[in-house]
Amino acid sequence: MTEFSATDHLLMARALRLAERGAWTTRPNPMVGCVIAQAEQVVGEGWHQRAGGPHAEVFALRQAGMQARGATAYVTLEPCAHYGRTPPCALALIEAGVARVVAAMGDPFPDVDGGGFALLRQAGITVEEGLMGDKARQLNRGFLSRVERARPFVRVKLAGSLDGRTAMANGESKWITGEAARADVQCWRARAGAILTGAATVLADDPQLTARPAEGDFLPPLRVVLDANLRTLGCRRVREGDAPTLYLHAPISTPPMLEGADFAAAPLRDDGRFDLHAVMALLAERGINEVHVEAGPTLCGALLSAGLVDELLLYVAPLLMGDDARPLLAGLGIAHMAQARRLHVADARMLGDDLRLLLRVA
Repeated sequence: MTEFSATDHLLMARALRLAERGAWTTRPNPMVGCVIAQAEQVVGEGWHQRAGGPHAEVFALRQAGMQARGATAYVTLEPCAHYGRTPPCALALIEAGVARVVAAMGDPFPDVDGGGFALLRQAGITVEEGLMGDKARQLNRGFLSRVERARPFVRVKLAGSLDGRTAMANGESKWITGEAARADVQCWRARAGAILTGAATVLADDPQLTARPAEGDFLPPLRVVLDANLRTLGCRRVREGDAPTLYLHAPISTPPMLEGADFAAAPLRDDGRFDLHAVMALLAERGINEVHVEAGPTLCGALLSAGLVDELLLYVAPLLMGDDARPLLAGLGIAHMAQARRLHVADARMLGDDLRLLLRVA
């Protein structure tokens, strides 16, 4: 097993921080950071900024220049070995004369998957992998989910009261949480490849479902509406702005020609509800790494029951709404404590008066 030094850890941590700068702009590509160093001295660094643009290694090598010869390159993901929209990064490292490559993890993408490491080793470069691999996997959880599981990473956003309610019985829900929590949601939307909701939410709230972070460059996420019978086409806000909109409908429905919208048929189950596994597979085929769900308790509960939820992003406001108000989730079918779903608290923080919990589903 490779013994990594304190310098190795320090510089890989730096590469991971660089990679995260591309969280809003690299999709469908993974986030990647690269640091090139001569011993402890950093001579070049960079991160993948946008799909179709130079990769992290290229930016770092440009900055390092001739100082890359004999240096160590710290990369958060295996350098690519194929010609896509850009040349292979493994070849760029070889041509620059790098002596050692330390990678956090391999790249399971079929066109890479060990090929980058093989090219480097064939050129006589020392390759060591696995440093801070868990952090690298967490960083690119969406990309890895799409490649390894053929479905996006799914995050369900919920906002509720202390007694677990999301809206009054008549549907009134503005506003449960404060401004800080609502601004935070925009950042999570901005990193998602798609924002998904159901027809009931569109009909009730007429949401715009766009990402509106206070600052920073981002790619507008795809807006996805699950609408079997295309009942929501009269709600226009979900088609306003620059973000694309996709309606998923039943195979028997005939979509109209509608400016600013795309349509795709998704299979239904015997009970007339969408096959949610097929929905996620369809989105993965469209290059969606992360799906951010903002929907009602029925759809959110169905996703959880189907085993498709990876994270719950829960904002808890310090108010009570009573037992007639609508619940966070519906249809879980839990009758006994042995059936209760236990979640892992990955992060907890205060946003104004509201508590934000990031909960991982086993």
